[in-house]
Amino acid sequence: MRKRVCILYTGGTIGMKPTAQGYAPQSGYLRQVMDAIPEFRAPEVPEYSIHEFDPLLDSSNMGPRHWQSIAQTIADLEQDFDGFIVIHGTDTMAYTASALPFMLDGLAKPVILTGSQIPLSQVRSDGRDNLITSLMVIAQAPVPEVCLCFGNRLLRGCRTTKVDAAGFQAFDSPNYPDLGHIGVHITIHEHLIRSPKASSTLSVHPLSEAKVGALRLFPGISAELVANVLRSPLQGLVLETYGMGNGPSTDAALMDVLTKAHERGVIMVNCTQCLRGTVDQSTYQAGSALAECGVISGQDMTIEAALAKLIYLFSLNLSLQEIQKAIVTNLRGELTPADEESTLVYV
Repeated sequence: MRKRVCILYTGGTIGMKPTAQGYAPQSGYLRQVMDAIPEFRAPEVPEYSIHEFDPLLDSSNMGPRHWQSIAQTIADLEQDFDGFIVIHGTDTMAYTASALPFMLDGLAKPVILTGSQIPLSQVRSDGRDNLITSLMVIAQAPVPEVCLCFGNRLLRGCRTTKVDAAGFQAFDSPNYPDLGHIGVHITIHEHLIRSPKASSTLSVHPLSEAKVGALRLFPGISAELVANVLRSPLQGLVLETYGMGNGPSTDAALMDVLTKAHERGVIMVNCTQCLRGTVDQSTYQAGSALAECGVISGQDMTIEAALAKLIYLFSLNLSLQEIQKAIVTNLRGELTPADEESTLVYV
């Protein structure tokens, strides 16, 4: 039997229509364009239904409440389909792909985010291949987790980041291998796939309006600026540091600001500004100084995953000690435990 796929169309470039003012989303237009492309009716392509969100959004306008709507729609329709494709604008796709794994507890079916850099209606659109490949992954080799499929790469959602504003290879998974090889054949690397919980039922963890943020360090950053960012009601901060997790350790005023924020209960997570690599706060004094201030290592998490994880953890009403412990625990494949680092093979 052909698989049944639900396509959740949230907006984004792939379904936009050319207008006198430029490309703009229009209700029903994506379905119209897909109906005109013969490949989507090929017998090997799974049956699909399009669920269109209202209003359609540029992904720059996406936020946690929209993640909630996507997650709840998947849970509501989960019994009726073999997998889900979330069509999404590219600008914040990695944030949504990072948040959904935390929200969808007990997920046992594929959820694939995709989109395009050029609208599907245009001759050179990359959307056709991205969407057909996503459908074929669900048809041939379903992966029971949240993924991102773009530019013939299948990536774990909570490991992704956008690396190119205009290129067709717009996303990367810098600290975790691709989940499969997409070429003439679709080959899934089974050893990299997270197994679903046995006999689990899909449920959605609602997100609270957690007050979290991110701050990128730069040479000469002032203690006053950092103090203003860390003011109440901020609950958590992703601190984007240098190299292996280093900061301006000789700036006593800045270190004092971080220490006082920690004492007030602000959770601060150390993530490197580098695209690849992991935070190790014990290698340099400039990193251990941050640890002494109460900053927690984010290990090899992306900024997107760290932010989504903070929002999720604050939504669980955990104690500060429980959140601190959970930050460094691999919950959804968002970080690499030390005992797995040597086994990863990048292809």
